[in-house]
Amino acid sequence: MTTAVPAVGAARCSIRVTGVVQGVGYRPFVSALAGRFGLSGFVGNDDHGVFIEVQGREEHVAAFVGALRCEAPPLARIESVVAEPTALADGRTFSIVPSRGADLGSAFVSPDVAMCDDCARELHDPTDRRYRYPFINCTNCGPRFTITTATPYDRPNTTMAAFALCPACAAEYGDPQDRRFHAQPVACPACGPQVSLTDAAGRALPGDPIAETRALIAAGMTVAVKGLGGYHLACDAGNDAAVARLRERKGRPDKPLAVMVADLDTARRIARIDEAEAALLSSVPSPIVLVEPRDDGGVSDLVAPRLAHLGIMLAYTPVHDLLVERGAVWVMTSGNRSSEPIVWDDADAKRRLAPLCDAFLSHDRPIHVPCDDSVIRVLDGAELPIRRSRGYAPFPVRLPFDVPPILATGGELKATACLAEGRNAFMSQHIGDMENLETLEAFSAAVTHLEALFRIRPEVFATDLHPGYLSARWTERVADGRPVVKVQHHHAHLASLLAEHSRDEDIIGVCFDGTGYGSDGTVWGGEVLVGGYREVRRAAHLVPVLLPGGDAAVQRPYRMALSHLSAAGIEWSRDLEPVRAATDHELAVVAAQLERGLASVPTSSMGRLFDAVASIAGIRQDVTYEAQAAIEMEAASVDVSGGRYGFAVAEGRIDAGPVIAAAAADATAGEPVGAIAMRFHRAVEALIVEIADRERANTGLATVGLTGGVFQNIRLVAAARRALEARGFEVMTHRVVPPNDGGLALGQAMVAAAKAR
Repeated sequence: MTTAVPAVGAARCSIRVTGVVQGVGYRPFVSALAGRFGLSGFVGNDDHGVFIEVQGREEHVAAFVGALRCEAPPLARIESVVAEPTALADGRTFSIVPSRGADLGSAFVSPDVAMCDDCARELHDPTDRRYRYPFINCTNCGPRFTITTATPYDRPNTTMAAFALCPACAAEYGDPQDRRFHAQPVACPACGPQVSLTDAAGRALPGDPIAETRALIAAGMTVAVKGLGGYHLACDAGNDAAVARLRERKGRPDKPLAVMVADLDTARRIARIDEAEAALLSSVPSPIVLVEPRDDGGVSDLVAPRLAHLGIMLAYTPVHDLLVERGAVWVMTSGNRSSEPIVWDDADAKRRLAPLCDAFLSHDRPIHVPCDDSVIRVLDGAELPIRRSRGYAPFPVRLPFDVPPILATGGELKATACLAEGRNAFMSQHIGDMENLETLEAFSAAVTHLEALFRIRPEVFATDLHPGYLSARWTERVADGRPVVKVQHHHAHLASLLAEHSRDEDIIGVCFDGTGYGSDGTVWGGEVLVGGYREVRRAAHLVPVLLPGGDAAVQRPYRMALSHLSAAGIEWSRDLEPVRAATDHELAVVAAQLERGLASVPTSSMGRLFDAVASIAGIRQDVTYEAQAAIEMEAASVDVSGGRYGFAVAEGRIDAGPVIAAAAADATAGEPVGAIAMRFHRAVEALIVEIADRERANTGLATVGLTGGVFQNIRLVAAARRALEARGFEVMTHRVVPPNDGGLALGQAMVAAAKAR
């Protein structure tokens, strides 16, 4: 970040401000600031950010330049303020001038943000002209990223272009003293968007749409609700039948559903919420926050079955605020079928969501780009992103060195793209799992939107090493002869962690996840890599075992347990849960696969080891969503004394056999499930410390990075970090991008850039 102050004697300055300065009230702020210091001149937007010229007394100009950064509006993120003396000019007024375009460069675009307190007060004030208006907003809140069609960020470049301002709104828009001065989405009941309620067949329903929607929810119905970045499916979170019906329709038998409440008081009634979690729930991004539910909170057990956390978000738009009354708890889950991207287009919603809901609460403000809700956990008072989307995308990640124009396309699961140039990496919103044509089309549209917003034409592409990924094949096609760098999955995880910390150095990277294509063609996932962006060394890894039946073993953890039991030389006794879970025929099939290597590939995956131990402990024998067994094992873990599991480590090979044997012995002896789960967690923690100690002795490195989907587990992350720090290590964990595959694209971009250097 740079700030240049006007030279002594200069009475007029030309100023360039870059960063997130469009759509956040920055030009009105500059205008008011100029008035405070008695300066003339102008301010405007262009493709680089904000341009300013001011003229007045020398000391006032200097003070003005200093205030541009330190007094900026709360939603602004200033990257640089550069001021240069220029020739004096005529003029005694200060104005906001029309935006102008440029051939190169781009301005940052603000994410969509939650309704501010001022708008919330007006929304519920019967004397205000926007009383109960579902689209109230101002310069400090409302839609941004999802309605922006191009930069500069002005009303004609948003989906609000079709709504002409009424005289009252136009007066506010043009008044420098008004909170809505140059607020691009500004509207009111007389000139802005409107809500409508129809049944699932599209027939209009009588009555007030908001009140009638609440009545439908109270009656146990499911309503598709159009929000900022797409549709939600909503129902009463306390109604078992309603939740069960929604799950059946959506094809989501077990995966947790998020809930929405009106305020923190209601959130605290249904969950235990600490100060950091409360602050995050109430923050400008207003994400879904994973918190500990109360047993007596009145939320159906079907909302987040067998889990130790519940995803809660506060009503973040005026539509949601009007719908969800104080004390009410609504399921508010993404509007889609399982495995498909969120639905955002109205016509598409009628086709794809009609079988899933009883009614539609829609509106006529178009969504230009879909954006799902973000999901965050809190770890020791700080954010641990699980899904980075609404409220965060497309805020850039600041990079440690300049990179050429690069597009990175992530992996197969939790797909995101990363468009980078210079010191900025723009991460797309969460798209979904790249399993079908709908997700691929959504991914392609997201990339096109990023390229248009930031005017970056990629010169280099980066993608996963796996030859079968849709994202990799798509990358090869759109590169059209431009260089494509294939990046090993776990190297990308390590690089993403370094990048979000803006570091350029070698570290000890503990990369634990479920699946990643290895450089040897096998399935990796229990890796310790040493290195940085350009290259890494595989310093240690779990001893591979076979994945019997491929995806069948991922969907049925008992198959993975059978493989690990066999590798450890343990007999398949019917006393063991995974053996009881399989039929005699299936046991024979798996035995043949393991003996002959049929339809099986070796895997060193820590995620699959979590599955195996969860099966042995009796926690989960089959799964319906990614990492279900591991997530439920984290929830089942309880503090216990006595009994230790330990890995055998020799020459970089980590043998899980002793852990499997100990877990099987405990399970056969009737040890509590929670004890087995906790002993396994402690064994993994001890393994991380042991490997880190060894690599520090070998290399002198004293920084350890924890990355990969396994480190969404805050029980494991917190324990491992404490143990490592106690031994003098610096520990890097994720705070900006997810440790899971949602962060891969950032790492791929950095590896490609480093190799280009």
